[in-house]
Amino acid sequence: MAASGASTAFMLRHPAHCVALGFGSGLAPKAPGTFGTLWAWGAFWLLDPWLGAAGWALLIGAGLLIAPWVCAVTARHLGVGDPSAVVWDEVVAFWIVLWLVTPAGFVMQAIAFALFRFFDAAKPGPVGWADRRFKPRSDGTIGWREGFGIVFDDLVAAGCTLLVIALWVTLWR
Repeated sequence: MAASGASTAFMLRHPAHCVALGFGSGLAPKAPGTFGTLWAWGAFWLLDPWLGAAGWALLIGAGLLIAPWVCAVTARHLGVGDPSAVVWDEVVAFWIVLWLVTPAGFVMQAIAFALFRFFDAAKPGPVGWADRRFKPRSDGTIGWREGFGIVFDDLVAAGCTLLVIALWVTLWR
């Protein structure tokens, strides 16, 4: 069972739970964010040959549109402001990273994975700021604002990852 109290039965009770828990990847007993990011990477490898740029734009756009809702519903049902089992934020954010670094090979994607996990877990600078912006209100309400907050810090982590990669590529050319 995941640290947040999520389980397979919980995941199957509501479609938002299934998506928010990364189709089960967020149920990992340790490091669910890492498992969610690995799931995103695997899904990227499977889907990339068929989606192309426009397909990824649509999938990521749809993923971003539903993200605040699925994250808020699942967090509310778990009774936790930002449950560790909710990994849809990692999934969509890492898809953005992979989409923008493609056609990068495996090594560059592995570097992107490591950088993204560092920024997401350690929350340095702007990622920590983003993480603190939308914490649950004092009355414990978990709504759209908090759902957006679950996603926001991961989007900032993705931006930091892409910035480091862009600087690295620029400086080493």
